Amino acid sequence: MSGPVVLDAAAVQRALPMPAAIAAVREALLAGLDPDHDPPRGVVPVEHGQLLLMPAQWGGFAGVKVATVAPANPDRGLRRIQGAYLLLDAQTLTPLAFLDGAALTTIRTAAVSAVAVDLLAGTGARRLVVFGSGPQARGHLAALRAIRPVREVAVVGRHRGRTHAFAAEAGAAGLDARVGDPGDVAGADLVVCATTARSPLFDGTLLAPDTTVVAVGSHEPEAAEVDAATVCGSTVVVEARSAALREAGDVLGPVRAGLLDPDSLVELAGLVRGAPVPPGRPRLFKSVGMAWEDLVLAAATYQAAGAGRGGRS
Repeated sequence: MSGPVVLDAAAVQRALPMPAAIAAVREALLAGLDPDHDPPRGVVPVEHGQLLLMPAQWGGFAGVKVATVAPANPDRGLRRIQGAYLLLDAQTLTPLAFLDGAALTTIRTAAVSAVAVDLLAGTGARRLVVFGSGPQARGHLAALRAIRPVREVAVVGRHRGRTHAFAAEAGAAGLDARVGDPGDVAGADLVVCATTARSPLFDGTLLAPDTTVVAVGSHEPEAAEVDAATVCGSTVVVEARSAALREAGDVLGPVRAGLLDPDSLVELAGLVRGAPVPPGRPRLFKSVGMAWEDLVLAAATYQAAGAGRGGRS
C-alpha cells in the first residue's frame, strides 16, 4: 500500500490556481459547509512564537494543519508563517497527502477574501491600497485581480526596501503601482490589510461609502488592524460569528465597548447564499483564518494533482 502523496509548495501552486481556489471556497459554502462547526484554533505559545493546530472535516475528507508563527523570521529572510497540512480520508482516517502549509495558507486566505470581495465590491473597482509587502499582500493582489479590474495599486509598508520591491513587482506586471501612505485609502475602491500590525493602520473616517476593506493580518483578541470608525461605520462580514468573537480584536473592541451589536455581523456563508448587503456604507471583511478553509483547498489541491479518488471537499 502506497503512503501519502507529498505536495510541496510548487505542486500546491500548480494544482491550485487562484480562480480554482476561489471557486472551491464558494462551492463548499453553497453546498452547505457550516464554518461554525470548526473547533477553536489551538494556540500554544513557545519561546519564539506560536504553534497553531487547526483540524476540520467536510464531505469525504478530514485534515489538520500544524502551523508555526515566528514574528522574527522575515528579518532572517524566512517566512513568518510555516507549517504542513495532513489530509485524511474522512471514513477511514487514512493519510492521503502532506501539503506545504505556507503555500496552502497564502492561497486559501486570499481566495476566501476574494469570495467575500466579489459579493461586496463594485464591479468596476480598480483602485487598490495594500498594507503589507509579504506573501499575503502578494496573494491578495493576485486574488483581487482575478475578480476585479484592478489597475492602480498603492503599497504601504513599514520596511522601505520590501515596500518598494513589491510596488516594482506590481508595476512590472502592468499595473500603475507606487509606494503610498495611509491617507491613500480616501481614494481607494479596495483596501487590503495584510500586516502583523496590532494597532489600526489608517483612519477609517477617510473611507468612501463604496470602499471595501479586507483585514486578514491578525487573529488575536487584543490586536486590531482597523479602527473602530472602520468597524462601526461599515457592514462587517466575518467567516463565522463565533470565530470573530473569539479572535478578531478589530471586532471585539467595539463589541466590548458597546459600539457594535454582535448580531449585526454578516457571516460569509450567508453572504454567499444571498444575504443582502446594505448600500451606502463601506464594507469590511474581517478574516481570522479557519480550519475549514485549509481543508477545502487541501482537498481541491489533492484532487487537482490527480491523486484523489472519490470524496468531495
